Amino acid sequence: MSSKKSIIGIGNALMDIVVKLTDEELLAKNNLPKGSMTLVDAETSNNINTQSVKYEQILAPGGSVANTIHGLAYLGAETAFIGKTGYDELGKKYEEELAKIGAIPKLFKSETPTGVALALVTPDSERTFATYLGAAIELIPEEITIDLFRNYDIAYIEGYLVQNHDLVRKAAEMARKAGLTIALDLASFNVVEDNIDFLKEVATDYIDIIFANEEEAKAFTGYEPEKAIDVLYNYCDVVVVKTGKTGSLIKNSDETIKVDSIGTTCIDTTGAGDLYAAGFLYGLSCNYKLATCGKIASLVAGNVITVYGARMDDEHWKLVNQKVSDLL
Repeated sequence: MSSKKSIIGIGNALMDIVVKLTDEELLAKNNLPKGSMTLVDAETSNNINTQSVKYEQILAPGGSVANTIHGLAYLGAETAFIGKTGYDELGKKYEEELAKIGAIPKLFKSETPTGVALALVTPDSERTFATYLGAAIELIPEEITIDLFRNYDIAYIEGYLVQNHDLVRKAAEMARKAGLTIALDLASFNVVEDNIDFLKEVATDYIDIIFANEEEAKAFTGYEPEKAIDVLYNYCDVVVVKTGKTGSLIKNSDETIKVDSIGTTCIDTTGAGDLYAAGFLYGLSCNYKLATCGKIASLVAGNVITVYGARMDDEHWKLVNQKVSDLL
């Protein structure tokens, strides 16, 4: 076993369909608040997909935490992913893609089709999600055992799982019993608003690290990033608040660190937060200082926004890993 810490993620296993829109008409037509994540049923998902066939599309395995695990694998971390897919072609492809990058798939199966996340990218690079959870939502507390977490050091829990409070609580409980450091991503401002009491409870009881963007931090605390980070720190040991173009703030017991963004040309923000977490957790797994973790995070996030979708190809990753080496 290497001296690097290993990371296991648990989240919604979803196939991403990234759609490059030419205007915001499709969002308005389907009542999708721009920049949010809206849960839809199979029929609505199919309808939106049908409406978007005239636009350019990219298909890739996704889900917030799975994107982070993908990034971690490319950075060289030892990783695994817990989720649920259908017995269908998409489910099979999902598992193959995880294995291909060296992440261990810990996937449960269902008769329900594999979930799909439609990432609708408007010309200003903002993304809006219409998500059909499908099989992903059928992951149940009874399936989550301590054995899933054994031999790992860090557990990363997806905030989008909070539609099932018992599942999140069980995952956190098992990870804690197995002795892992637990990180939680707050997912989306509307997810935070709808589950605020539960999130505060679970953060108080189990969470060591919280990741949030400005909107999520505000939904949780009522404050802008500088004050929000202090409030969030009451719930855990390390807080990361991502502030978009201006970078991020990181707080622990000793200091609040400001990390600048790397200033690249943004094509699509899909996956920026997920890949920020990948860079940060990778730094943490190597026992780097928080400021260094933040710089790696900023570098990785700043590169993924230069491509469409949440996943960079091998060539991009070669460049990113070189830049990480130069940084260190």
